[in-house]
Amino acid sequence: MRAEGILKSKPRLPSDSRYQLGGMLFLVSLLIFFISSILLYVIYAWSRKDDPQSQASLPASFLISTACLMIISILVHIATRSIRRDRHLATFLLLSISGLSATLFMGIQYFAMIDMLSGPGLRGGTGRGVAGMVAVLALLHALHVAGGVIALGIVSVRSLRGRYDHERHWPVDFAAQYWHFLDLVWVSMLVAFWLTTGGFDLSGIL
Repeated sequence: MRAEGILKSKPRLPSDSRYQLGGMLFLVSLLIFFISSILLYVIYAWSRKDDPQSQASLPASFLISTACLMIISILVHIATRSIRRDRHLATFLLLSISGLSATLFMGIQYFAMIDMLSGPGLRGGTGRGVAGMVAVLALLHALHVAGGVIALGIVSVRSLRGRYDHERHWPVDFAAQYWHFLDLVWVSMLVAFWLTTGGFDLSGIL
C-alpha cells in the first residue's frame, strides 16, 4: 500500500516519444534556418570580397565565447549521465552552472559585437563590409542561447524536485542535444566568418 501511494504521488510525465518527435522537428527547423542564414552570409561576403572593409578583423573574444560554449555542452552531457543515476542534486548543479555559463557567453558576445560594430568594418556603412552581417548572425545565435538558458532553468528546477529519473529523463537529454546543436551552428558560423574576413585580432590577448 505504501509503495502504491508513492507511485501515485509521483508526477506523471507525458509520453517521451511525442516530445522526442517534436524536439527533432524543432531542431531540424532551426538547422534549416541557420544553414540558410549562413549561406546567405557567405554569398554576401563573397560579393564583397574585393572591398577592403570586408577584411576587418574579428574580435578575439569570439574565441573565448566559443570555449565557454564548449564547456556548457560538456556540462549538460554530464548531466544526462547524472540523471540516469538518479542524482538529482548533481544534475541540478550541472544544469545551473551551464545556465550561468551561457549567460556569461551572451555577455562576451555582446561586448564582441560592440567592438566589431565600432571598428573599421562599418565606417563606410553596413553595405560596405561584412561586419554588420557577422553581428546579425551572432545576435541570432545569442537569442537562441537565451532561449536555452530559460530551458535550462526550467529543467534544472524540475530535476531538483524529482520530476526526472533513470526512466524518464528526456528533457535533460534534449537540453544536451540543443546545446550540442548550438555548438555546431556557432562553430560553422565562426569558420564562415574566419574565411570571409581578416581573421581574428589576437593583439588584445597576446
